[in-house]
Amino acid sequence: MLLWYWGRRGGGAQQTLALARALARRDDATVALSLSAQCELLSEIRSTGLAVDAVPTYRSAAGFAAGFLRVPMLAGRLRRQAQAFRADAVVSVMTHLWTPLVAPGLQRAGLRFVPMVHDAEPHPGDPGLLWEWRLTRELDAAESAIAFSDSVAAGINRRRPALQVHRLSLGALLTPGGPVAAPDRAADAPYFVNLGRMRAYKGLDLLRDAWRLFQPRFPKARLLVAGEGDAEALAPGLTALPGVEVRSRWLGEADMARLVAGADAVMLPYREASQSGVAPLAHGFGVPVVATPVGGLTEQVRDGVDGVLARAVTAEALAEAMAQLCDPGRRAALAEGARETGRRLNDWDGMAGQLLQALERPAS
Repeated sequence: MLLWYWGRRGGGAQQTLALARALARRDDATVALSLSAQCELLSEIRSTGLAVDAVPTYRSAAGFAAGFLRVPMLAGRLRRQAQAFRADAVVSVMTHLWTPLVAPGLQRAGLRFVPMVHDAEPHPGDPGLLWEWRLTRELDAAESAIAFSDSVAAGINRRRPALQVHRLSLGALLTPGGPVAAPDRAADAPYFVNLGRMRAYKGLDLLRDAWRLFQPRFPKARLLVAGEGDAEALAPGLTALPGVEVRSRWLGEADMARLVAGADAVMLPYREASQSGVAPLAHGFGVPVVATPVGGLTEQVRDGVDGVLARAVTAEALAEAMAQLCDPGRRAALAEGARETGRRLNDWDGMAGQLLQALERPAS
């Protein structure tokens, strides 16, 4: 298997590292990787001992524009690597801006291209025309595809009914290095966090309105919103609310792990979702998730077991869901459920086995 990921950071890099580590421990698969030389986790992935070809991509918008001139050369380099390696499959871990330019050439060369499709529909606010072009190119070149939620699998099937879709679980992208101590806070002072890139579809305005309803009932509660983006542009007035702290900056792996592990609950107030990489991250650290009932979130959060699903995509319903975390007994039970779910989501050896088993089944 050749794992292909030309992105620099974030969930794609983390998933590539987790899979590489698990696959390197197996004796029933030979694995190589094609990675961006600018990948922030390149040294960690190299430490697995797997063969890595690090190709020059870019670090900035200017580098992206200039890099277009190198795409044909890099596409040929990927094909030659796969052919020399005699790869049974080239698995794209996550789409990259250059993936739709390269994938058709893999198909023409007779290589088995299998993309991991994280989204089957554009999120609100995404440039729809380019998004459609990108996904169409990838699915047209695919021998089969991998989805991490029934919602995304259904979206692929609507577009390509004849394309085989392998349904796998999305694991915890960051795992605790040891036991995670429960936060020592007063029963009526839960600490909520909302982390990751700030985008319109992620519902910061919904979280703002829910907090306005929730906070007067539980004035000791705290909310941290952190990630890359402009919170005030998406949810005007959020930063001025009592008990709210906003940190607008990119969160590295260590930051994400620390902030999730120190929370009582992770908030996912999405208005639309395929699935979330933050949900398994939270469960991997034994932290419950409070989410809206949209898309793949309804598959990732077991309501009343490892988190709470709001009864509707409204501020009132989200505030009521948050209120459940203010009962210490309820909070403890949900944390135990999250730890149980986390034990499964931290099993990357099992997930690597599922991937290999899926790729062994010929496409129909």
